[in-house]
Amino acid sequence: MKVLVVGGGGREHALAWKIARSPRVHRVYVAPGNGGTALDRSFRNVPLSEPAALADFAQSEGVGLTVVGPEAPLSAGIVDLFRQRGLRIFGPSRAAAQLEASKDFAKAFMQRHAIPTAPSRTFSDAAAARDYLRSRGAPIVIKADGLAAGKGVVVAHTLTQAQDAIDQMLVHHQHGAAGARVVVEDFLSGEEASFIVMSDGRNALALATSQDHKRLLDADQGPNTGGMGAYSPAPIVTPKLHARVMREIIQPALAGMAAEGHDYTGFLYAGLMIGPDGEPRTLEFNCRLGDPEAQPILMRLRSDLVDLLECAIDGRLDRVEADWDRRAALGVVVAAQDYPQAPRRGDPIESLPADAEDCIVFHAGTRLQQDRLITDGGRVLCVTALGESVSAARRRAYEAVAKVRFAGLQYRTDIGQRAIPGRAR
Repeated sequence: MKVLVVGGGGREHALAWKIARSPRVHRVYVAPGNGGTALDRSFRNVPLSEPAALADFAQSEGVGLTVVGPEAPLSAGIVDLFRQRGLRIFGPSRAAAQLEASKDFAKAFMQRHAIPTAPSRTFSDAAAARDYLRSRGAPIVIKADGLAAGKGVVVAHTLTQAQDAIDQMLVHHQHGAAGARVVVEDFLSGEEASFIVMSDGRNALALATSQDHKRLLDADQGPNTGGMGAYSPAPIVTPKLHARVMREIIQPALAGMAAEGHDYTGFLYAGLMIGPDGEPRTLEFNCRLGDPEAQPILMRLRSDLVDLLECAIDGRLDRVEADWDRRAALGVVVAAQDYPQAPRRGDPIESLPADAEDCIVFHAGTRLQQDRLITDGGRVLCVTALGESVSAARRRAYEAVAKVRFAGLQYRTDIGQRAIPGRAR
């Protein structure tokens, strides 16, 4: 079978890596891919990104399965187009992808279907938003309504910070059309977790739990990013909590989409806040695997991913289970200088650790320039390792991170610390 992976980030490198391990697959295309997928002979990069061009390619090459990594092509309707042409593809339709493409849609959807989340209001007028801020107080959360590459969320600890965020989005158009409306949401305290499932429209297969680290700096300081590292499993998601999330968040979301005429097929990511009272609330929905959560999750997956994807497309997820490596996995993102505000590109990557059975460097913002690997994005790499515990995986990952060399690199030194017994949560 030939498989096409759409995207060019760390999540897509991890998807391609896992898919290539299936004995059923003899060719993996990655469109457009990155420097890491270009260097690996297991894959072939395809310099395409437009949905119609990708569909043409899939037809001409006899691609048997397409997997969509990032959110942008999903919200552009790539799944609808492929299905219209009779091509097998895994991902939600354009209508279903509104769960991520519009924060306002997602909040209204959660309210309609009694999915626990924080109270919020949506604004396109800055003055009205400022009035609402003053009525709610701080801390408070400001979210760009549309897709902003993981950078459209501001957790404001003072009203001044909140008003500045409103002005940046609604007055100065920091995020363009994505920020033409903003969702102002009550701040929820607690500990975050990432809960990701595969859905066939009716049934959900839960993937291994994970926890992301959104802030740029150690101790959860600095601006929000697309993610600076992740680990799996997440100890905070106990079996009891897992069952509650499936019952109170995931199943109502899938049933709600079906009731509204948009059967949801694809990865569904619920970003959770587990409050001090143990109550899970939904911060957001994403219509894809998380990044960097995908890297540790896929390293732990022992099942054939292609089999699971095909069961999802065919509506047979209730007949399968996923097999997981008992070891923990942890990934550390190595980012470019000045990420996330204005990441510098073009720095030569002078040194990388060699891949091993228990440690892999997944590429994200890299490309080949005259056979030389250079940085080409904000999050450059995700160094991901397995270990008998989160602590052991963490130690192995940071040993490998120490061998990465390029000018201006930055990374957090505390990924996974919350999951280590005896460390402060």
